Amino acid sequence: MNRTRTNDRSTRARQGGADAGKGSSRFTTRAPHRSGGPARSGGFGRRPAAVRGEFAPPKTITPALPAVEAFADLAMPAQLLAELGKQGVTVPFPIQAATLPNSLAGRDVLGRGRTGSGKTLAFGLALLARTAGRRAEPRQPLGLILVPTRELAQQVTDALTPYARCVGLRLATVVGGMSIGRQAGALRGGAEVVVATPGRLKDLIDRGDCRLNHVDITVLDEADQMADMGFMPQVTALLDQVRPKGQRMLFSATLDRNVDLLVRRYLTDPVVHSVDPSAGAVTTMEHHVLHVHGADKHAATTEIAARDGRVIMFLDTKHAVDRLTQDLLNSGVRAAALHGGKSQPQRTRTLAQFKTGHVTVLVATNVAARGIHVDNLDLVVNVDPPTDHKDYLHRGGRTARAGESGSVVTLVTPNQRRGMVRLMSDAGIRPQTTQVRSGDEALSRITGAQAPSGIPVVITVPVVERPKRSATSRGRRRPSSATRRTPARRPALDTVA
Repeated sequence: MNRTRTNDRSTRARQGGADAGKGSSRFTTRAPHRSGGPARSGGFGRRPAAVRGEFAPPKTITPALPAVEAFADLAMPAQLLAELGKQGVTVPFPIQAATLPNSLAGRDVLGRGRTGSGKTLAFGLALLARTAGRRAEPRQPLGLILVPTRELAQQVTDALTPYARCVGLRLATVVGGMSIGRQAGALRGGAEVVVATPGRLKDLIDRGDCRLNHVDITVLDEADQMADMGFMPQVTALLDQVRPKGQRMLFSATLDRNVDLLVRRYLTDPVVHSVDPSAGAVTTMEHHVLHVHGADKHAATTEIAARDGRVIMFLDTKHAVDRLTQDLLNSGVRAAALHGGKSQPQRTRTLAQFKTGHVTVLVATNVAARGIHVDNLDLVVNVDPPTDHKDYLHRGGRTARAGESGSVVTLVTPNQRRGMVRLMSDAGIRPQTTQVRSGDEALSRITGAQAPSGIPVVITVPVVERPKRSATSRGRRRPSSATRRTPARRPALDTVA
C-alpha cells in the first residue's frame, strides 16, 4: 500500500489521558491543545471547507456496494447468521447495512456513527467472517481491534465473544491494569483476534509475546479518542507492523482532524459512510442545561442522585468523584465511583453492580464516557460541564442508545454559562435551559429528583465462596500423608530391633 509522509505536528493531540488504562500511560505523548483554526494542507492540496474541528473525508474512487436490508443478504458464514438470530439481532442498523457489504468484500472502511449505533458489529462481523476457518500460530494473531480504554475493550470482547465462538475463533483481550502474564499466555496459546489498548499491546510486543506481521485485518475503534489521549505515536507504530496490504477499518462517533493522519496514511480508497452528523443530535435524546447557584449545586446534585432509577454522573477529577460518592453514600444514595485510579477488578465489579441495579448512581470521570453500555439508562448528568464538545457527546451517548429515549442534564453555574453556550454550538445542539434550585418542581420534573433518605448506606462487595473440600476428599489425603511419613520411621524401628 502506498504511504504518504505527513507532518506529525498537524496531528498532535490535546492534553488528556489521565484516565487511560494502566500500562498505556507510560507511552502517552502529551501536547498542548490546538485551536480550532484551519489545518495546514501539508502538501496534499486544497480541500473543501469542513465543519470546525472536522476534516473533509476522502472521496471514494471505487463505487461502494449498495446497502442491504437484512443480514441474510450478506455473504457471511451460516454459523454467524444463526448466532445473530439466537442473539435476537434481526435487522441491521444503518451503519451495519451500509458498511458490511463492503467490509466483507475486503474494502477499507471509514465509518462514523454515534455511540450505540451498532459500530461494534459493523466491524466485528466482517472481521470474524473473513477470519473464520483460519488458525493463528502462537503469538501471531490474524486480526486486531485497537481501542482507547479498558472498558471499551471489554465491551467489544463481550459483544463479539458469542459470534467468535460459533465460528471457532479465539479472542484475547489485552489491556492495562490486568495480569500481563495471563495475557501473554493467551497469546502464546494462539488467538485469532486480539482486542487491545495501544500501551499494553506495545508492552507485549516489546516482551516478544506478540507479533503483528500476520495481522490481515485491523480495526481502529474510537480513533479520535486515541488521538485526543495522546496515543497517536503508539497507534501509528502498531499499524506500521501489520501486513502492509491488509484491510483497515476505522470507526468512530466523531471524525476530526486528529484522525486525518490515520485516514491518509493507512486507508486505501476507503468506503466512507456517516450514519449521522458528528453532533449526534439524536431525536430520542433530550438536552437540558440547568442553571444553578454554586452554593446550591451540591444539594441539587444529591436530589438528582436520589431519584428512582439509575443515573451516571460525570465530574472532572478523581478526587471530586470520590468525595461526591462518599457524600451520596452518607445521604442514603447507593453510589459507586469509577475512575482511572481504581484497579481493573474494582472497575469491573462497579460496572457489574451498576448494571444489575445494586448500585444506582455511577459517579465517574471521562473514563466512563465511552465503552460502557447499560440497557434502559435514561439519564446522564454532567455535574461538571465538559470542556470539549466531543466529551459532551460521548458522555451523553451513554443514554438513548439503540433507539431508546434518554436525557442529558448539565448543571451550570453563572460563571460557566458563556462557555456552555459555545460548547453547545460546537456540538450542534439546542438545549432546553431552565433555572432551578434544590427542591424545585422543575428539577424534579426534568430529572426525577427527590429528597434522599438521609440514612447512610454501605455498598457491600459480593463474597465469592471457595468450594469446600468434601469429607471424602479430606479422608483420601490423610492416608497418603501417613504413608509418606511411615518410611521415615520404619528404618529407626528396624535398627532398634
